[in-house]
Amino acid sequence: MQMTRNVDSVQFLPFLTTDVNNLGWLSYGVLKGDGTLIIVNAVGAVLQTLYILVYLHYCPQKRVVLLQTVTLLGVLLMGYGYFWLLMPDDEARLQQLGLFCSVFTISMYLSPLADLAKVIQTKSTHRLSFSLTIATLLTSASWSLYGFRLRDLYIMVPNLPGILTSFIRLWLFWKYPPEQDKNYRLLQT
Repeated sequence: MQMTRNVDSVQFLPFLTTDVNNLGWLSYGVLKGDGTLIIVNAVGAVLQTLYILVYLHYCPQKRVVLLQTVTLLGVLLMGYGYFWLLMPDDEARLQQLGLFCSVFTISMYLSPLADLAKVIQTKSTHRLSFSLTIATLLTSASWSLYGFRLRDLYIMVPNLPGILTSFIRLWLFWKYPPEQDKNYRLLQT
């Protein structure tokens, strides 16, 4: 974005949902007392927030981006209010927060699928990021294994769609290789 000074080929929703996802899992980690969840998601939330600020700087339609951001933050604040003020039992809070975080994790992994119809229609993968696809595959596989190791279904299960969607995107890169795409630019990976 900084090199091209535009956001035409960059999707915003995956990064917004990832930020909310990091903030939710940070709370889950604090409640559970899991240092790995706390550190990873605190760093992730800071980096995603910085990305949103950079995106907002270069985005010509700031109103739409701000509306999406404020809406999702409102949902997050309502969730925090519910979990921290209305649920007195820590175990019930942990289970409900785990479910809440699981829903956001699944939405984060499914949000890039919005462009798959256009990828298939145009037979071009220029809308997809190969490096982000690999990172998603490795991250979702790592969290699934971590959840399995802890026997925590809230961590393990919602990361499985990330593995599946990564394989779908890798298949699209195989089916519509960037070399065949005249509009593909290396800067987009």
